[in-house]
Amino acid sequence: MTSPVVRVAPETGFREIVALLTEYDITGVPVVDADGRPLGVVSEADLLRTLAAQEDPGALLPAPESAPAGPGGAVTAADLMTTQPVCTTPDTSIVAAARLMSRHGLKRLPVLDEGRRVIGMVSRGDLLRVFLREDVVIRREIVEEVLGRIDGVSPAEIGVEVDQGRVVLSGTVPEAHLVSIVLNLCRSVDGVVSVTDRLDAGGAAAQVG
Repeated sequence: MTSPVVRVAPETGFREIVALLTEYDITGVPVVDADGRPLGVVSEADLLRTLAAQEDPGALLPAPESAPAGPGGAVTAADLMTTQPVCTTPDTSIVAAARLMSRHGLKRLPVLDEGRRVIGMVSRGDLLRVFLREDVVIRREIVEEVLGRIDGVSPAEIGVEVDQGRVVLSGTVPEAHLVSIVLNLCRSVDGVVSVTDRLDAGGAAAQVG
């Protein structure tokens, strides 16, 4: 995630929001209350809808509906924002965050702490950057932090090859049920694209894919 996060209050005006998106090269900002809890999100799409609704005498297409202006005639974050934002937490896995974005058609998710205050934003780009991890780093994590912590599994007995995030596991585990554990934990490592199983269980080829 990106933290600290750029955020706005409900009364923040249209032009100020545009300036923030431009200054920080971001595509959306959370709208928070006085306690930092999320009220909504304003995105570039929300701003463009308001811009597209401006009067244009030469236009061939009718203007779309725009956010209604507030009492003073100004358009604020409260007028523009998408309410009930989909949020996530710091311990949410990258896969789960990606599924949330895909399911709801989102480009970003506010990240909330235990008090439901916004502490960061995670974007599609943030999720994809994990696949830029170097192969040697991925391999080290698998050997030292995955295989080394599974009871009954000896890292010395398992070969780990990593090429462009594609992992190939070979060697031996003592029992067949450990194969699925090893595979699933390796798949959960950041930057892993795929895992190929060439493991044997107790000397016999494992039947777990």
